Amino acid sequence: MKKTQGAIAVFIGAASFGILSTFVKKAYEQGYNLGEVTGIQALLGSIILWLLWFIWLAFGKKTTTSTQKPKSPAWKILLSGVSTGAVSILYYKCVQLVPASLAIVLLMQYIWIGQLIEFIFFKARPDLKQILVIVLILLGTLFATGMIEEPLASFSYEGLIYGLLAATAYSIFMIVNGRVGNDYSAVHKSAIMITGACALIFITLQPFTLFNLEILNGILPYGILLALFGTVIPPFLFAYGLPKTGYSLGSVLSAVELPVAVCMSYLVLQESVSFLKWVGVFFILGVIIWKNLVKSNA
Repeated sequence: MKKTQGAIAVFIGAASFGILSTFVKKAYEQGYNLGEVTGIQALLGSIILWLLWFIWLAFGKKTTTSTQKPKSPAWKILLSGVSTGAVSILYYKCVQLVPASLAIVLLMQYIWIGQLIEFIFFKARPDLKQILVIVLILLGTLFATGMIEEPLASFSYEGLIYGLLAATAYSIFMIVNGRVGNDYSAVHKSAIMITGACALIFITLQPFTLFNLEILNGILPYGILLALFGTVIPPFLFAYGLPKTGYSLGSVLSAVELPVAVCMSYLVLQESVSFLKWVGVFFILGVIIWKNLVKSNA
């Protein structure tokens, strides 16, 4: 039952992540820059999460007879939030340079990058089936990105690099989130993580123009949407769900953000998504599902 609840939480969190690129594109169209977009998301997200935590402190203890004090140092969770901030910075920069439908396909490369990281740092050697999965995902990526149909010169190499870096940061976020601070409540853990992400963004990008009332009032509607669907809902649900599902199943469930993002870019942003790109998207989804079935039946 707990695994099912965790799976539902990760699924909804990933779907929330999937609509982010559309909101980011819309914010860019209004003239806001990378620092302002990522900054307002992290700032509002951390404020909302800390408010939720204080509300839980005020009312939650009344319904419990005892509480277990967290054993993990808070600074480790704060540092792990750096990966969350890095995802926002790198992914939103990628969205600035390439179509949203391409950006999400690049982000999905976290699936094989995560396995590579686990092999390097945790000695989790991939078997032949996992290697086959990686090859198939890369094959599907060729179709989903449009590289089969369009010349390489038509792509932003800078955007491709930022997308792959975002995927690396995202895979680190997924791995760390399942291993660090699991003795904290989901709200408390998310609040600390997003505070770390906010610190990274304000140190590196310095989006202090957000404290200009005119800019703040204009970007606030986008900020609320980005904070809820990018900073509050997914990390909270991942913090709750990933320890229950494990990294492998969590990776599979997180794949739902791929069709969600592509559909949003097609319907809302009216980006061109050809038949071969759709084939690539659903091929990647099929490979991810097959990967999980193989592991489950093994």
